[in-house]
Amino acid sequence: MAGGSFVSSKNGRQYESKITMYVLVTCFVAAMGGLLFGYDLGITGGITSMETFLIKFFPSVYRQMKDESNHDSQYCKFNNQLLTLFTSSLYLAALVASFFASTTTRMMGCKTLMFAGGLFFLLGALINGFAINIQMLIIGRLLLGFGVGFCNQSVPVYLSEMAPTSIRGALNIGFQMMITIGILIANLINYGTAKLESGWRISLGVGAVPAFMLCVGSLFLGDTPNSLIERGKTEAAKKMLQKIRGMDNVDEEFQALVDATEAAKDVEHPWKNITQPKYRPQLTFCSLIPFFQQFTGINVIMFYAPVLFKTLGFGNDTSLMSSVITGGVNVVATFVSIFSVDKFGRRILFLEGGIQMLICQLVVGIMIALKFGVSGEGHFSSGEAAILLFFICAYVAAYAWSWGPLGWLVPSEICSLEVRSAGQGTNVAVNMLFTFIIAQVFLPMLCHLKFGLFFFFAGFVLIMTIFVALFLPETRNVRIEEMNKVWKSHWFWSKFISNDAVTEAHPHMTTA
Repeated sequence: MAGGSFVSSKNGRQYESKITMYVLVTCFVAAMGGLLFGYDLGITGGITSMETFLIKFFPSVYRQMKDESNHDSQYCKFNNQLLTLFTSSLYLAALVASFFASTTTRMMGCKTLMFAGGLFFLLGALINGFAINIQMLIIGRLLLGFGVGFCNQSVPVYLSEMAPTSIRGALNIGFQMMITIGILIANLINYGTAKLESGWRISLGVGAVPAFMLCVGSLFLGDTPNSLIERGKTEAAKKMLQKIRGMDNVDEEFQALVDATEAAKDVEHPWKNITQPKYRPQLTFCSLIPFFQQFTGINVIMFYAPVLFKTLGFGNDTSLMSSVITGGVNVVATFVSIFSVDKFGRRILFLEGGIQMLICQLVVGIMIALKFGVSGEGHFSSGEAAILLFFICAYVAAYAWSWGPLGWLVPSEICSLEVRSAGQGTNVAVNMLFTFIIAQVFLPMLCHLKFGLFFFFAGFVLIMTIFVALFLPETRNVRIEEMNKVWKSHWFWSKFISNDAVTEAHPHMTTA
């Protein structure tokens, strides 16, 4: 497959490369790590709305859901801390795993970490599928969490290091695409198993299938040139670089990678190093982007879509089908990001997505306020439900082509090699921490804030859209090793980046 030849741009040099079938297949296999994360995001809300699951493990929630005498039940009928712990325990385990994963990535490479992540997820899915008590459910969730933590650490970095700069965004978003496909598959399985006596066992156990596929697929993946150089395998690294670039003449790019690795070896403590002033932009975005990503409120939809739709008066079958619809929109809209992120850039997607999400959340909040009020009593007509579903889908679409994929892409591409593992570790840790918090407090927040919950998240969407407009420079078509040039030319970040830091990032670079 032919690819383009590139020369230096104002932000740095793009080395000549071809878009090879090997790179595309390799990145596809690696991106399957996102299937695990997506499948869990989609499956959990569905099974927690299944009556057979609630009767077996959470009978108090089932009684509360069926209690017609409680006027607050529309908002509060699913409010139970043990039920939310079932969902959120996975993300607490993923948070812990992210700290081990960062060190393991540097020592053993992303490939090994992906295999370990798939293995943990495989065991967790099987334990959950055969669970006979709440303890087995939680143990299974913790194992799933380690799998998610390892994959979320390794896959985005692997994709960014393997991909040619010209299509780095599109290939990296393959991770998010797999997440959305995993969510859609989970929603479809939940819809199909909802009426079965133990359909929840099938829903939980099927997660073992993508986990097994990732374990097998990772055995055939090659390590990235960056990882091979870092572990002293320079000859293998050069051969791999030639293979993924589709040409023999890679001397200049290979030398740049060697130089970056040598600089990285001088860093004994990447976690401490990333706190230095010259890495302030990287630390800021690796912390705030995942923070804001969770406070878009997307996981209110992805975790608890069936529960949310049932709360808003949809029937059981209708609520599950509505989840399938939003899952389908999620997949389709992610394609928009894949085809536009390297053409139009990151900033425009962030900004457009933020504005669209803000409008949709305000409309949904107002509709629920007018229909349910504070009392929680009410019901949407079929026409009103269709309008509500439309705006929820528009919100999901905006997220799917902006904060969803870019929340993984941008942190993985802005960190130079000496702080890359710490930067991605920070990204995953912050993401999992606030995913855990949102999962744990959503049902109590829905109970107490009621329709105000949507205005709460809308406020954060407004803040983060302004943040991107002011502080995020465009990183499209910029080599990872030359990212300091972007920070140096930014009105705010330039005060933290010295001229020496720009030169050190690429000592052999000549500026056009």
